[in-house]
Amino acid sequence: MTYDLYIGDQSFSSWSLRGWLMFEKFDIPARTHLAGLYSGTLKEDLEELAPARYVPVMRTPEGVAIGDTLAMGETLAERHPEAGLWPSGPDARALARWLVAEMHSGFGALRGDCPMQLLGVVEGFVPSDAVRADLERIETLWTLAWEKFGRDNSPWLFGDYSLADVFYAPVAARIAGFGLPISKPAQAYIAAHLDDLAFRRWRATGLTKSYDPVPYIDGQSLAAWPGPTPRRAKAAEGPSLNTDCPYSGAPVTDFLELDGQVWGFCNPTCRDKTMNDPDAWPAFVAMVNRLTR
Repeated sequence: MTYDLYIGDQSFSSWSLRGWLMFEKFDIPARTHLAGLYSGTLKEDLEELAPARYVPVMRTPEGVAIGDTLAMGETLAERHPEAGLWPSGPDARALARWLVAEMHSGFGALRGDCPMQLLGVVEGFVPSDAVRADLERIETLWTLAWEKFGRDNSPWLFGDYSLADVFYAPVAARIAGFGLPISKPAQAYIAAHLDDLAFRRWRATGLTKSYDPVPYIDGQSLAAWPGPTPRRAKAAEGPSLNTDCPYSGAPVTDFLELDGQVWGFCNPTCRDKTMNDPDAWPAFVAMVNRLTR
């Protein structure tokens, strides 16, 4: 049972990040299709999914198109109850739905002043009073979830990762990308998102594409991204230790060097997304461990 998921550019599309995490974090199979959110082909790319106008959009294995991340999340939770998209307890589930709904419809100042971008930290940004009020409200909601349903050994809002964390992942990215002032508990929650392997894979894939002009932040100075510092890898010439791409299994044509060893991939994107964050890709890490032991 495989879905089709249509998304926008990973470095900037906060809604698409939410949609993608619903599948990636709960092991629901999906084929991902990149729609031209910034290239001007969005309408054409979504034509067969009408009346969908925005990303993300999912199509069920039966061919039904569903837009809007709230509708997508509820549909997936209904179709895959074993995946645990919502907290299991009714009180926790009710609060999680509240947090998700408020995020979906609110925080207009944060959305407007701090668009999601995963390239770096915008330097010199001074949040308005309205943005600070949004941050205060967000922290109130997070604290309520942690106090009622959190666990000491988990950074997530309801203990186990849930749709509430899916919906607040782009909020975490906005806070990180603009260096916004938050409390230490909130900082730890932001760090958990930035360190999450799925989030890192999303960002690493987005960094394979460059923009001129850069959406939202063109001309602004950026400091380094505050997430984990990836191991340094660089493009290289073959031959490689492996003959097949760790992702597709196809013969290798493009190569990177990591820690003095050369690894091959079936196309430049597979190579570049790995080069951007080698340890974020379990299939690549497993191949390296298997061939170097």
